[in-house]
Amino acid sequence: MSTDTVEFVDDPSRDDRSRPADVSPALYNTDLAPTKREGRRWSAYNIFTLWANDVHSLGNYSFAIGLFALGLGGWQILLALVLGAVFLFLLLTLSGFMGEKTGVPFPVMSRIAFGIRGAQIPALIRGGVAIAWFGIQTYLASVVFRVLIIAIIPSASSLDDNSFLGLSTLGWIAFLILWVVQVIIVSYGMEMIRKYEAFAGPVILITMIALAIWMLSNAGWTISWTTPDSLTGGDMWLKIVGGASLWVAIYGTFVLNFCDFTRNAKSKGSIVRGNFFGIPLNMLVFGAIVIILAGAQFRIDGRIIDSPAEIVEEIPNTFLLVLACLALLILTVAVNMMANFVAPIYALNNLFPRHLNFRRAAFISAVIGLVILPWNLYDSPAVINYFLGGLGAVLGPLFGIIMADYWLVRRSKVNVKHVFSVNANGDYFYTQGVNMRAALALLVTAAFALVVAFVPAFDSVADFSWFIGAGLGAIVYLLVADRKGPFTDADGEEIAVASTH
Repeated sequence: MSTDTVEFVDDPSRDDRSRPADVSPALYNTDLAPTKREGRRWSAYNIFTLWANDVHSLGNYSFAIGLFALGLGGWQILLALVLGAVFLFLLLTLSGFMGEKTGVPFPVMSRIAFGIRGAQIPALIRGGVAIAWFGIQTYLASVVFRVLIIAIIPSASSLDDNSFLGLSTLGWIAFLILWVVQVIIVSYGMEMIRKYEAFAGPVILITMIALAIWMLSNAGWTISWTTPDSLTGGDMWLKIVGGASLWVAIYGTFVLNFCDFTRNAKSKGSIVRGNFFGIPLNMLVFGAIVIILAGAQFRIDGRIIDSPAEIVEEIPNTFLLVLACLALLILTVAVNMMANFVAPIYALNNLFPRHLNFRRAAFISAVIGLVILPWNLYDSPAVINYFLGGLGAVLGPLFGIIMADYWLVRRSKVNVKHVFSVNANGDYFYTQGVNMRAALALLVTAAFALVVAFVPAFDSVADFSWFIGAGLGAIVYLLVADRKGPFTDADGEEIAVASTH
């Protein structure tokens, strides 16, 4: 069958005559379809720049500097980050290979383990977390943008004194400008995201290294490697391992939907090289910058900063302050699009493939991220801890189930065409489209993960909740999974579309 007819499905208003006859319109459009191997453009450099941006996010700096405040010294922080980086390299490489082989995004990948209809469960959990954090991260970026605006136009500070729905006039201006910029970039699809990430990666690396050098010079080219409250002995090692585990948990969302990006990867080698330079090596640079920023500030005035944004605000030269703020804005937009914008786009596409495409789903996701008034969510500990924290706790079991099914049960054998079929004899139809075994494993392990996350009696192992959830998810699923097969291995080239759609 010719694949030329597939290209027209990108417009959901077209009739079903342009769709391949053996796939369901309830499961397929060109955003969900597998990508052709020929013409894939994501190289090792593109994978690397994903991590060059994401690793150096303001949230990650706040987390790593927080380890300094919790009593870890320079080398202990570096060790925690390296241990976490090794785990992440392995997990993300395995996850990335799934996307490279099948060419499909995460919601479609989830159909393999959960069934063609059961896949809505992991897709909506991942998408729901992402939409909330998209709004929150846009708000946090707008705070930096307000500093930039006031630095350029001091009189604009008068617009920062009132409040409407929780934001000042200047706050609304800054938020909406950044909101519109992100919507415009994402509306041009994954190819534009690839180009933006490639541009932003070097910018933020150069900026953070320059900021570290500047702080080092202010501290007389020496830093404090520890604080007076530094941990020793068993407590120190427990905090190091706990820090490494939390570092992995931060990426608990991204290890799930890494295939959204690697479905466009040129080869497995591109993924391995991009991950290697972007995770272990890049995190060594990140760790060195963290130690310099935190140690230099402590050497200067005995204060432990919360984020590099605090240092930027104190830059005395207006021109350099503006450049630093612009770099942080470029970074935050890059991280937000990669970690929090792409996932809900594919989740919504998976819900309504007949009616949505990438651009329409992007706009809907952005609108939801706006109307939830994310600054109010961010200021509510109950929402962050119980709602977003609860959803986040479920991501570990989801990852364990999906990875165990793909690598251990099926041995990476996937019939790609069948993930788009509603035929009752299809490989992923299961029971009315739901794999009840996977659903049961998720129900049991998600309940346990929530208990570990929220019950005070488990505080001692809370740092390891993602690993506990992922491990239990894999074990329980392997106990109940149907391993008899046979499992068919067939690519989706016949129904594939160009990876630049």
